[in-house]
Amino acid sequence: MTDTKAPDSSRRSDRSRHAIYEAALALVAEVGYARTTIEGIAARAGVGKQTIYRWWPSKAAVLLEAYLDLAGQAAGDETEIPDTGDLAADLKLVLRATVDEMNNPAYDGPTRALAAEGVVDPALGAQFVEKLLDPSLQLYARRLRAAEEAGGLRPGLDLRIALELFVGPLTHRWLLRTLPLTHDYADTLVDYALHGLATEPPRS
Repeated sequence: MTDTKAPDSSRRSDRSRHAIYEAALALVAEVGYARTTIEGIAARAGVGKQTIYRWWPSKAAVLLEAYLDLAGQAAGDETEIPDTGDLAADLKLVLRATVDEMNNPAYDGPTRALAAEGVVDPALGAQFVEKLLDPSLQLYARRLRAAEEAGGLRPGLDLRIALELFVGPLTHRWLLRTLPLTHDYADTLVDYALHGLATEPPRS
């Protein structure tokens, strides 16, 4: 008996959506954000451009969703910074992984494009912060809070400022591209942030 079951439109839409994700990320990596167009993404993905316009208002919105999907796949089940009881080792492990990600062209191009577009498009910038940056920063905040509760950090710290001591310099160097991002640099950031720069005051 012939199977006359209708095609699953939701499955077809899911395939199209991921093809669009892959096309957007690939084009931004190959030709840059400025030269990436909705028409180019549609042609690369094998869909009509009206399909894209039906789902997203702009190429920036496509790229943001594609990047979030990529970041989600990379994260997998690793949703927290490990807590081995050694705060410095845990932070160095995560900052090293962040360095590797920042040096990866698959992440570098889309992240720069979204950061730049977020400056001129406040709505996109707010989504970028809410959906990507803040969840990542909260991972640091929870790990630092656990260290504070365990007595490993000074009580009463402003955890937002504390976590920025780690990720702020890393982002600054990445944005300027003046100096290399390395594992040694990540390790030094952790050491400086946790232990400070000044020598201990002389004891009376």
